[in-house]
Amino acid sequence: MVTDTLKALYTRDLAKLKQEIALYSSEENIWRIDRNILNSAGNLCLHLIGNLNTYIGAELGNTAYIRNRPEEFSLKNIPGQELIGKIDTMIKMLEAVVGSLTEDQLKSEYPQVVLGGKVSTEYFLIHLATHLSYHLGQVNYHRRLLDF
Repeated sequence: MVTDTLKALYTRDLAKLKQEIALYSSEENIWRIDRNILNSAGNLCLHLIGNLNTYIGAELGNTAYIRNRPEEFSLKNIPGQELIGKIDTMIKMLEAVVGSLTEDQLKSEYPQVVLGGKVSTEYFLIHLATHLSYHLGQVNYHRRLLDF
């Protein structure tokens, strides 16, 4: 079933995000911005945590997570280990929620209007996986450019 594939992809990419955060030579570099690089790795990490906790945790898993999207980009200097802990918590939530979805739920319309229209839950979960992958690439690039 596609839920097994999605769980594997989310888990793989979130493990890689944890690895990227841990690879920074100093915690201050996690939050560094420079010229045209306006989002730090820390803020991208917080954005992914907020995004997945909102659209999967709160919407599909009824976790009662309340998103504060502006803080995802304004908070600074959260320790790397705290970010990693938030990712670990999110991995557990994703495994539970995505793993509990039935084929009928995947084929049904996602509960919110997203991406400018109505889409299936399966489609949106795949979109969220690619969104994660996109920002993971940005974090990797950020680390290689600004961690000195």
